[in-house]
Amino acid sequence: MNNPKKWTRDEVVALYNKPMMELLYEAATVHRQYHDPNKVQVSTLVSIKTGGCPEDCAYCPQAARYHTNVKEEGLMGVEQVIAQAQQAKATGSSRICMGAAWRNVKDGPEFDQVLTMVRSLNKMDIEVCCTLGMITENQAQRLSEAGLYAYNHNIDSSEDYYEEIISTRAYKDRLETIENVRKTNITVCSGGIIGMGESVENRADMLITLTNMIPQPESVPINSLVPVEGTPIGEMEPISIWEMVRMIATARIMLPETQVRLSAGRNNMSREGQALCFFAGANSIFAGDKLLTTPNPDVNEDLKLFEDLGLVPQQPFEKHAQPKTIEAEDANYQALGEKPKWTRPKHKIQRNLDTQYKNKK
Repeated sequence: MNNPKKWTRDEVVALYNKPMMELLYEAATVHRQYHDPNKVQVSTLVSIKTGGCPEDCAYCPQAARYHTNVKEEGLMGVEQVIAQAQQAKATGSSRICMGAAWRNVKDGPEFDQVLTMVRSLNKMDIEVCCTLGMITENQAQRLSEAGLYAYNHNIDSSEDYYEEIISTRAYKDRLETIENVRKTNITVCSGGIIGMGESVENRADMLITLTNMIPQPESVPINSLVPVEGTPIGEMEPISIWEMVRMIATARIMLPETQVRLSAGRNNMSREGQALCFFAGANSIFAGDKLLTTPNPDVNEDLKLFEDLGLVPQQPFEKHAQPKTIEAEDANYQALGEKPKWTRPKHKIQRNLDTQYKNKK
């Protein structure tokens, strides 16, 4: 949108708390203005490098400092990723998102391998997304030349509540990574998690941050926390389906052109609850038995749900044109061996420290 509405926190909270039927009607009306209500994109998330992350994100079972039974695995091979992408495409996925448990991208053989993966998957006529941590502008340009369609970098929560969840990286670094991506042809995927103990006001502030981005993100995942034993917030009670529906509907109204992604937490949602989320404006799901390391509905369950609701999978590149792949030998951007000084905040989160200490006993 050229001139998106400037929302205040009070306006967003009032919208979120509207009577449910009014909120659903408004969200569904907006959804139909900008999207086909019977099309939902099916995406597959592939963990190309699992566990061993040095960050202290309170929700994440891949953090090395927490004991969560996640087995650390090195970077997958290119052929293995291609095989998984082929399988996903065969079951209806039009988008592959490759996730690596890194703090930030480092130039070198592993990043070169990821670039090869991007080139290979883009040639399969499938949307390619990566979530690799913080990246510099040059690294974003290299991904763009390889044919990356989208880069995911979630802001997770509001700026205020972020400091209650993460102490090893700064909110501004997340925003800077998104700005670096915006200097390329790559689309932006950025959203957050609800159910981490935040307030409705925190949720409103997160949506305002996303809405005020120019342009607004092409993709916004709304995740429901999947509590994992061993993490600092592993004992949180899961949020209700009504909270998820309200968040989806509010996001749809505030971000009318964006694909709102019903992401983590679907495994705990009923079929009827998911249907309400689609009605409220969610037009993307992640398929497969896992989302990185947390459970997800079986792909056959999703296909049956689509059949029952009369939904059809969105085809790749319906929203934006397929990127061109420039081969490595013809690329204009090369590794610079950068060593960016991403922020390491000085504040401490006692809950995270207590969990880390308990795991060492």
